[in-house]
Amino acid sequence: MSQLPPETQQGYDAPMVRQFSIFLENRVGRLLDILRMFDEAEGITIHGLAVMESSDCAVVRLIPDDPDATRVMLRSSEYAFAETELLVVRCTEERPLSMLCLYLLGAELNIDFMYPMLTATYAGEGGRIALSVDDTTFAGQILRRKGFSLYGFRDL
Repeated sequence: MSQLPPETQQGYDAPMVRQFSIFLENRVGRLLDILRMFDEAEGITIHGLAVMESSDCAVVRLIPDDPDATRVMLRSSEYAFAETELLVVRCTEERPLSMLCLYLLGAELNIDFMYPMLTATYAGEGGRIALSVDDTTFAGQILRRKGFSLYGFRDL
């Protein structure tokens, strides 16, 4: 029997965050309703937010610090939603976004979408970006090897 820890035996799992995509009618005030619902929720902070809208609907993508409480809250609401795991990566002067894209391109990984995080972990630390790729574990391995910092939901 191996003496290696289970995470070493099974391979590397990148720290990830849970994104909630909330589907809305494209009507005045719907985004405000969602944001107020989160303001009134105890202990849930939104750390990432992106809104994609079209003429008839909108998708609000958000990253909370408590995915379990968010799931419970959304299930009890009128909103349809989906969940996705994303990477959150810190970009700095030494490791800019262009370098992140270059490394993922070199590994033939597709970037589905990305958006900046609203909050920082420490002042002056550099910007963080939420990133959806076609293989999060492999992308996490590559980016860690190249010196990028990755964050899980407990790090937000």
